Amino acid sequence: MTVRLLLAVVYVGLALMGCSRSNNLLFGRVEAVVAGHTVVVTDCYRTTVPEPVSELNGATFTPCRDAVVAIRNEQLTVNGTSYGPLARNARVVVDHGRVSIEAAERTR
Repeated sequence: MTVRLLLAVVYVGLALMGCSRSNNLLFGRVEAVVAGHTVVVTDCYRTTVPEPVSELNGATFTPCRDAVVAIRNEQLTVNGTSYGPLARNARVVVDHGRVSIEAAERTR
């Protein structure tokens, strides 16, 4: 009984350490603002995620070995494939290799 309780406490502690808005270790989801756009990458299980690297005219975000997101001059490139221009404040989701671009929500 005490072993189960100890394991539960350790599991909760590890889950809380690896979960934040920018990194959710349990669900393998990381999020960052890259060149003014919110970028979400799934299937990325890391305890720490590097920050996006600012570059001339944009930034690059490499949260995992198999996900490289670059935004330069408002042009989106994921893993070397160009996805064209981004609208202002567009949100990018890289979900198990599939890329989707969501328009920014309107504010009233």
